[in-house]
Amino acid sequence: MEYSSTQAREASMDARIVGWGHTKFGVHSGTSLEALIQQAAAEAIATAGVAAEDVDAIWVGHFNNGMVPDAFASSLALGLDDALRFTPATRVENACASGSAAVYAARSAIRAGEARCVLVLGVEKMTELDTKGVTAALAGASYAAEEAGVSFPQIFGRIADRYFDAFGDQSETLAQIAVKNHKNALSNPLAHMQRDVSFDFCNTVSDKNPMIAAPLRLTDCSLITDGAAALVMVADDMARDFDHSVGFRAAVQMNDFLPMSRRDMTELTAARRTFDAAYTQAAITVDDLDLAEVHDCFTIAELMIYEAMGLAERGRGADLVASGATLRGGRLPVNLSGGLKAKGHPVGATGVSMHVLAAQQVLGRAGDLQVDGAELACVFNMGGSGVANYCSILEAKT
Repeated sequence: MEYSSTQAREASMDARIVGWGHTKFGVHSGTSLEALIQQAAAEAIATAGVAAEDVDAIWVGHFNNGMVPDAFASSLALGLDDALRFTPATRVENACASGSAAVYAARSAIRAGEARCVLVLGVEKMTELDTKGVTAALAGASYAAEEAGVSFPQIFGRIADRYFDAFGDQSETLAQIAVKNHKNALSNPLAHMQRDVSFDFCNTVSDKNPMIAAPLRLTDCSLITDGAAALVMVADDMARDFDHSVGFRAAVQMNDFLPMSRRDMTELTAARRTFDAAYTQAAITVDDLDLAEVHDCFTIAELMIYEAMGLAERGRGADLVASGATLRGGRLPVNLSGGLKAKGHPVGATGVSMHVLAAQQVLGRAGDLQVDGAELACVFNMGGSGVANYCSILEAKT
C-alpha cells in the first residue's frame, strides 16, 4: 500500500502548548527589553512546570527596526538561568506577525524532530522613541519602492478610503469596533488601556480624538506599547506528563505581494485564503469557532477581517457589527482581550500574546475573559498591509 504525503503528515509529531507567560502591556519606562523577555520566559517555564535545562531551543519574535538598540535579542533569555547557556536561540521577524512567525518556527522544529521542548517569546519595547520615531520604524514594514515616506496610519487610511469608496462610509462602524474593544479590555488586567469610551467620543473628531490619517481617527488606531509574551511547547508524546495541553487543530501561513499596487485593497485577499485553508485543515467552518483574537492594528482591519474569515459577505461587515455578533455573548466574540486597539500592540509580542490568550480560553483558564465552554479558538495575526498572514485554530487536548 502506498504511504501518501498526507498520511505522513498525519503520523508526524506535533507541538502542544503547555505553559505561558505574559507581561502587562503598557509603558515600561526603566524596564529593559531583556527584563521583559525574562519576565515572560520565567512565567512560561513556571506555568509549564519544566526546568530551564529541559528547553532544547528558543525562538524570539522581535521586529525592532531601531526602536531599541538591542538588534541581537535572540540570546537575551539565556540570562534568566545559567542552565539555558548554549541553548540554540533564534530571532524571527515578519513585521507585525513576528510573534506568530516565532510560534510557527518552533512548532516546525518539533514536527521535524529537531526539538522536544521549546521556549517561544515575543517582545517589543516601543516607547523608548517618540511617536514620530515609532512611526518611522514601523514604516519599514511597507514597500519602500512605492510606499516610502507613507506611515502605517496613512497606509490603512488609504485602505479605508478604498473600502469606503466601494461600500460606503463606515466611520460609525469603525467607532463601534473601537468601543467594543475598549470595553473588553476593562476585563483584561494585562491590557495597556483600561478605559471605557463612548460611541460619541469615538465617532467624533475632537482635540482628544483627532483625525490621524483620514478617515481614521485616533480611536481607530492601535497603541504604541511595550510588552512580552511567551509559550512553552513540547512534542505531543510528552503531553501526558502535563496536567494540561493545547494542540493546533490548524496552523496556516500565507504571504501576499508586498506592494499595495499589486493587490485589490478593498479586501484582504491573502487573509481570506489563509482562513479558508485553516478551516479546511481543521475540518470545520467559521460557525464552529467559539472565539477569535484577530489583528485589529486599525479598526478598518478588524472590519475587513470579519469578511475575510467568512463572518460577513464582502462589503457587509457593518451589518455584522450592527447585529452584535462579535460582542461578548454574541455569535463569535472577537478580541475579548481588547485587541491591539486597547490591549496594545507591542509588535513582536502580539502573535505570541494571541496564542497565550487563545490557549487559556480552550483550557477554561481565561479568568474574566472566559467564554463558557470554549473548545475552538482562532488566532489571526497579520504583518504589514495584509502581507504576512497567520491563522491558528487551537483546541484543548487530553
